This record gives sequence, C-alpha cells and structure tokens, in this order.
Amino acid sequence: MKLSPVISFSILVGFTASLLVLTVGYFLNPDFITTPSLYFYSIIAGVIISLTSYFVFKVYIKNQFKKIYASIDQVFDNTTEDSGNTTQEKIESWIAERSKEVKELKTTEAYRREFFGNLAHELKTPVFSVEGYILTLLEGGLEDENINRKFLEKAAKGVDRITKVIQDMDTITKIESGELKLNFKKVGLFDLVKTVISELEDIAETKKISVVMEKPNVIELFVSGDKLKLEQIFTNLIANSIYYGDQDGKTTITIKELRNKIEITVKDNGIGIQKNHLPRLFERFYRVEKSRDRNQGGSGIGLAIVKHIIEAHNQSITVESDLNKGTGFTFSLDKF
Repeated sequence: MKLSPVISFSILVGFTASLLVLTVGYFLNPDFITTPSLYFYSIIAGVIISLTSYFVFKVYIKNQFKKIYASIDQVFDNTTEDSGNTTQEKIESWIAERSKEVKELKTTEAYRREFFGNLAHELKTPVFSVEGYILTLLEGGLEDENINRKFLEKAAKGVDRITKVIQDMDTITKIESGELKLNFKKVGLFDLVKTVISELEDIAETKKISVVMEKPNVIELFVSGDKLKLEQIFTNLIANSIYYGDQDGKTTITIKELRNKIEITVKDNGIGIQKNHLPRLFERFYRVEKSRDRNQGGSGIGLAIVKHIIEAHNQSITVESDLNKGTGFTFSLDKF
C-alpha cells in the first residue's frame, strides 16, 4: 500500500524524534541505553510527535489549498456563470474550454495555411500564363502577325481570370462583413432561370449538354430576393453542372412549390463527387482534385459565394452526389 506524502513525512519525523530521545539519554547517562524504560519513552515520544506532525501538516496543507482554491474561485467567479459548481469542477471546465480553444485555433491555422496556398495556386496559373505570352511578344513575337493577336487574346483571358478571382474575393468579403446590402424585391423565378440558361447556352452547346427546367404547370412563380444575387447563384450552379457534366449529358433545374417556399434543385449527370469531399465543398478555393481540375475555369470560390448569398437570404443549401452518377444542389427561397 502506498502511503501519502504527509503520513510518510510524519513517520519520518517520529522516527527521528525517537532516535533523538535515545541519543540524548545516552549522552546524559550511558547506562540508560540498557534501560528498557528509555526505549519505551523514545517510542512514546516518536508516536506522539508523529501524530502531532501529521495533524499539523495536514491542517497546514489544507489551509494552503484553501487559499489556492479561494484564489482560483475569485478568477473563475468572474468567468463562470454557474457559481454552484465546486472549484474542482470549475478547473476541469476551464481546462476543457481552453483545450477546445486550442483545438479550434489549430484548425483555423490549418485552414489559413491551406487558404493562402490555394489562393496562390489560383493566381499563379493565370499570372504565369500572362507572363509567358507577354515575354514571347517582347522577344519578337509582337512583329509576327501570325501570333501577336492570338497571344494578346490569350493574355487577356488570363487577366480576366485574375480579375474574376479578385472580384469574387471582394464579393465574399463584403457579404461576410455585412457591407453588401441585398435589395429584396419581387423576382420572377422562371424568367430568371431562362435568362441564365440563355447566357450559358454557348458553353452548353460546346459540350452538347442539354439544360432543361422542370417546373410546376403555372405561368410564373415569384420569390423574394435580390435579383442580381439570385442570378449569380443560378449562374454558378448551372455553369458548374456544365463544366463537370459528361459530354452529351444533361443539367436539370427542378422547381417545386412548397407551402411558403420554393425549392430549387440544380442537378447534373456528370462525374460526381466522393462523399468525403462534400462537407468542405463550400469552402473558398476548395476543389476536388483529379475529378475537378483547375483548368475547368472559375475563381475557385463560386460555391462559397453561392452559400453566403443563400444564407444572406435566410436560407440554406445542401449537396448530394454519387461518383460517376452526378451531383445535385438544393436550396429554397421565400415566396413573394
């Protein structure tokens, strides 16, 4: 059995006291060392001093801990709402909270590193592309009529992509900070979707993808929202479905009328996304590598903007996907 430090120390003090009594008795009269009474008195003295030491140290240490706990209580009383908890519970709660904060900070730091790495990657490709075309022109290509205009047009596309990244970053920053105010008004949903489909018609025809709208048998459904931002939502989702859809595939925009809301689903029958990527799909610059290549275009934060705009409309968006079967995004809007 393992003795506590206080008991061990008290026994040591008592043993030392017994030896001291024997030593003093011997120096007073060497004949006392053979007297049984001297050993008896030394043992009694040792026991008494051991017990005395034990209680003295126990009380002293207890008082010291009381002072420590009282100091801790003063700190935690300012930060803990539940004053009924014991000091031990407060300490454990404080440790748990700090551990959670440290974990969150580590996660945030990891996201920060990944974010800047992805941002650098998004900008590096078009910047190097523009640099290459310009250097070629400066090194003599400018006088060659067969390549000068072609290279300038390619450089312009690279600049457009850089501009798109910056504009999208500015948009999402304003949304998150609350600086971007939405202009809520009555919006015709069918008309809006048809406009976006028409704008993306050339891209869809290039991949021979049909884009269709499945809607209730009514002339029009009206929603409450910011028309320009809603157009941005549909443009991002439909464009993504075309970029990552299969050749000769299909994109379907399904509109369902609910009691107080309109539910919209944008679904393709393309390459799909693995389940483990879905939770992070709306993060800025997060791309599903291999299947969703950066060369497809876009700024890399289109879905993050979509999510923020939908949340600014007090709604939410979900995604479902099966690999090699397709992906569907579903969100709702308030009826007008």
